[in-house]
Amino acid sequence: MTASTHVAPERGAIQPRGLDALPPPEMARRAEEVGARKVRTDTATVFVLAVLAGAFIAMGAAFATTVMSGSEGLAYGVERLLGGVAFSLGLILVVVAGAELFTGNNLVVMAWASRLVSTGRFASNLGLVYLGNFVGALLTAGLMFVTKQYTFGGGAVGEEALRIAAAKVDVGFAQAVALGAFCNALVCLAVWLTFSARTTSDRILAIVPPIAAFVASGFEHSVANMYFVPLGLLVKGDEAWLSGMQGLPDMNGVTWSSFIVDNLLPVTIGNLIGGTIMVGALYWFVYLRPGRPRA
Repeated sequence: MTASTHVAPERGAIQPRGLDALPPPEMARRAEEVGARKVRTDTATVFVLAVLAGAFIAMGAAFATTVMSGSEGLAYGVERLLGGVAFSLGLILVVVAGAELFTGNNLVVMAWASRLVSTGRFASNLGLVYLGNFVGALLTAGLMFVTKQYTFGGGAVGEEALRIAAAKVDVGFAQAVALGAFCNALVCLAVWLTFSARTTSDRILAIVPPIAAFVASGFEHSVANMYFVPLGLLVKGDEAWLSGMQGLPDMNGVTWSSFIVDNLLPVTIGNLIGGTIMVGALYWFVYLRPGRPRA
């Protein structure tokens, strides 16, 4: 969206101001207009863009896995920070290249609250995007398994992939919900910050800190987990490779059912809470609610 783009007439126009960042009230109107446009996009286009987003987030996850591999000598926080910076690649690709991400699309709640989109269309958009993200992440996990990239670094990448998958299914339900809420609050804040941006560099710089923060803090992202855990399950099935490795994490509890029930379900619930309530609804109330005095 360029600086000359106008939002819905009833909300006024966003006026160009050179390269100055948009202030929060105009960011809110931009978020509202973008949300309404997302819901109006045809089904085929949304689904393909959602598949791309799943693949983009998976590539960020693959990058993070590689960066954190063989890092036993680093302090825990430093390792996580490096992985978080690497993982930022995923959302950068989504925002700059253009794709539809379930967690980011939680901000469509702002257009819904302003009655620019119906409840049914909002829910349908989230459901379609979620499905497309799942397809894109799974396909990427499958292709990454075929590359045998997990054997790189003397098997360190595969060991890290197994460790990540095992840790994710070992989180309690309520804990996973809370971790998912904090995660998507930061993801949606990253997307929110990009609404102030005038240039591609602005968008990239706005994305990295919140995303690095959620990864470093150990928060849970549903779409990323659509890559992390399936990849671990695939690597777990390579018995020939496993037999030549030592010190691998216990993978007995990592199954498709534990992935869906113990991780993906509660994390998705948490992501919805963090994105729609902790960010979208609050900013709508502050800047867009009916009767609010306009500056």
